[in-house]
Amino acid sequence: MLYLVPSPIGNLQDITLRALEVLGTVDLILAEDTRNSARLLTHYNIQKPLSPYHQHNEHKVLQHLVEQLVGGKKMAVLTDAGTPGISDPAFLLVRECIRHDIRVECLPGATAFVPALVNSGLPINRFCFEGFLPPKKGRQTMLKRLALEERTMVFYESPMRLVKTLEELALYFGGERQCCVSRELTKMFEENKRGTLLEVAGYFSGKTVKGEIVLVVAGVNS
Repeated sequence: MLYLVPSPIGNLQDITLRALEVLGTVDLILAEDTRNSARLLTHYNIQKPLSPYHQHNEHKVLQHLVEQLVGGKKMAVLTDAGTPGISDPAFLLVRECIRHDIRVECLPGATAFVPALVNSGLPINRFCFEGFLPPKKGRQTMLKRLALEERTMVFYESPMRLVKTLEELALYFGGERQCCVSRELTKMFEENKRGTLLEVAGYFSGKTVKGEIVLVVAGVNS
């Protein structure tokens, strides 16, 4: 049995009772960062073995994990923040579990792009999640394609690249395209900055940007 357990994206209270129950009953917790997961588990007095599972080792440990699951172990995947598989490791393991008829359950819970999308003020009846843009190869091709996207678009971005990405989007999409940058969601200093791509780029260009970033951009003709 494999459980995908969403973890809080900032506020430790944003975890479900079911998630805590699952984490307390599995044999092993696969953690993107064992230190971060240990803090969450300690906060809720959960004592379970932790094993690293991240993008740098997921191929290497895949078959060993599947063998243990086939043998009857119950495991939970826990990323640093949000739902496993959403711009975080999980896909490879889930696919292999399905191939081996291992039951997989994904619990509902926190994920950063949903609150960012809903409070952006942009149309949410149709949207697409694009995750992180390619840093180099294929970036321009994707930006040209997305410039014609009619649905609201959701991106993840690092604080260091935020202004550059906003400026590039303004170049390909037009500087007047509406957007919203959500930062530090659920935390004390949560911020949602709305405006045109150029306005928001100018706002953040004069600041030291910190925290996790979700960028929501209106589709063409929205």
